[in-house]
Amino acid sequence: MKRTPNHSSNKSKKVWLIPLIIVLVIAVAVGGYFGYQSWQSSQAAQRRQAQAEDLTEEYLAALRQVDMESFVPLLSESSISDSANTREEIGERYQTIFSAIGAGNLMETQSTLTLNEETDQYEFSYTLSMDTSLGKLEDLEYQTTFTETEEEMFVDWQPSLIFPDMAAGDTVRIASEEGDRGNINDRNGNMLAGNGSAWQAGLYPAMLGEGNERQENIAAIAEAFETEVSELETLLEQSWVTEESLVPITVVQEGDRPELTGVRYTQTEARMYPLGEAAAHLTGYVGEVTAEDIEINPTLITGDVVGKTGLEAALDDRLRGSKGGRIYIESEAGETKTVLIESEAQNGENIRLTIDMNLQQAAYDQFNGEPGSAVVMDPASGELLVAASSPSYDPQLFTQGISAEQYAAYADNPDSPFLTRYSSRYAPGSTFKILTSMIGLDAGTIVPEETHTIEGLDWQPEDGSLGNHDITRVSDAVIEVDLQAAITYSDNIYFAMEALEMGADTFLEGLTQFPFGASMNLPISMQPAQISNDGSISQTALLADTAYGQGETLMSPIHQISFYSSVVNQGSMTFPTLLLEETEPNQLTPVTAESAQIVREALVNAVADENGTAHPFSTVPFPIGAKTGTAEINQDGEIVTNGFVYAFDAQDDSFSFLGFMEGKASGEVVDRFLPILPELKGAE
Repeated sequence: MKRTPNHSSNKSKKVWLIPLIIVLVIAVAVGGYFGYQSWQSSQAAQRRQAQAEDLTEEYLAALRQVDMESFVPLLSESSISDSANTREEIGERYQTIFSAIGAGNLMETQSTLTLNEETDQYEFSYTLSMDTSLGKLEDLEYQTTFTETEEEMFVDWQPSLIFPDMAAGDTVRIASEEGDRGNINDRNGNMLAGNGSAWQAGLYPAMLGEGNERQENIAAIAEAFETEVSELETLLEQSWVTEESLVPITVVQEGDRPELTGVRYTQTEARMYPLGEAAAHLTGYVGEVTAEDIEINPTLITGDVVGKTGLEAALDDRLRGSKGGRIYIESEAGETKTVLIESEAQNGENIRLTIDMNLQQAAYDQFNGEPGSAVVMDPASGELLVAASSPSYDPQLFTQGISAEQYAAYADNPDSPFLTRYSSRYAPGSTFKILTSMIGLDAGTIVPEETHTIEGLDWQPEDGSLGNHDITRVSDAVIEVDLQAAITYSDNIYFAMEALEMGADTFLEGLTQFPFGASMNLPISMQPAQISNDGSISQTALLADTAYGQGETLMSPIHQISFYSSVVNQGSMTFPTLLLEETEPNQLTPVTAESAQIVREALVNAVADENGTAHPFSTVPFPIGAKTGTAEINQDGEIVTNGFVYAFDAQDDSFSFLGFMEGKASGEVVDRFLPILPELKGAE
């Protein structure tokens, strides 16, 4: 039996399939809609979270830098309206408070950002630490909320964001006291810089008179204290000045109090420098902090006194000690609400130098104000007994308030009284032959008994390798020149010949056994000694010139006395020291004891020989070894000379000496310092 198709059944299935598809489409559309809405909501939440996180970063970054220009725009308008301050006033308040307490190095130690689901508001908490002039404040816990607009998010500000526990009307106070600044003493305990009494000179307006009388009195006062009438008038015009005020002008010493109508004196404490000019470059001076000082060290506050130059500056952290007192929050009623930090003042450290006060003064006096320097060292220990520079300045003027006229007199002095010559670099001249001799002996190219035949006062190698540059010497009294004669007569040609025979590589290798380019590790500013501008000796003429301390070689007097100590210490070079606490000598051995001994004996013989450039030292009542040097310097087309002399006690090695004077020949330097050499031996 044949079946026929069931068309009605197929139609029925198609009818039910259409609604099913419609339902599925609707379900997918509804699901997609809600999914899209959920995705959109998730994206919005992520953007909101990122916005909140960005706000915390900006806020903390501005706070760390105390950058109020970036900080106050982050605060919500509603919280500003609730406070008694404008944005600008809030920024100024932070600046004033943080400056007053010496706040610096602000760091958050932890921070937390959470969304309160009940209020749908972000809550932000963080912990801060900061340095202050009284010590470190830690674990300061802050908390706030964020306010949102349609486009932006802001921090809600309240006074407790300055310091926890602060409320409207509260004030941050600091009560501090300074510990006494430590003294800088010489090796025997004598004060080189320390605290003492002086007199504060002040204008007393009630006594100045009126009209012409007043003008005459002010003019007399200006002349007496070397200042300008206009400067005194400016002092008198300050808003706080009354007829009964005492208006400070300057600080003067006991014997420097002229009787002037309209001036009164009150006793005060002052930093004192007993040696004055004789040790000014060494001690330096103190002064009130500047804005630049505070920027470098925010824990300093206006009125603090710090070292400005010399050892006062280099050792300031040790000398200044620490402040005492407390930083606290005071309520509107004037009551102490919270003590943020409290500490006791600590006096600064007293520091003893290796310097001998009496020798320092004696050496300085020999200059008579002419430019130069003198350094005395114990060659075994490296202790510097003298470090004098001339001309100098009066450090007392800078602590008591130097006038513009007084400062200009120093600044305009062509002999540069602010220049510290014992640590400045110069061509060492023929004193450098000490090093060349020892290096050549160690290399085996210098043999003490071997001679060079040298005729005349100038020389050029047969191959003409020096070009147009001739080597000259000051005396042709000796033709057959050995090492002793070369040192006695300071023969440049002999040492140039030896350097060329030695070769640049060997000579340079010997020189680099000494600490050229290295720090001397002294608490004073000093560039390293240099062999040449680029550290190499690539030209024949430079090799010849370097051998006798010219060329591009630069050394300070301190470098010289330290490097040359190897001739006294059997080949060991002693680094210099200024602090008496450093008892262990720091040494290296750049040359052999045998070579050092040969050169030592030659230096002693050079003094004993009446033809020696340092022969006047033979009158000293004990044996002296010495080497002189006169370096020629081209200054603006004019040849000027700098004279040097290095000397040591050849009896028991108690001292070594390096004297230097600008514009003088070495013989003049010998004569200038001859009188004080016997004093050096008795130093303790």
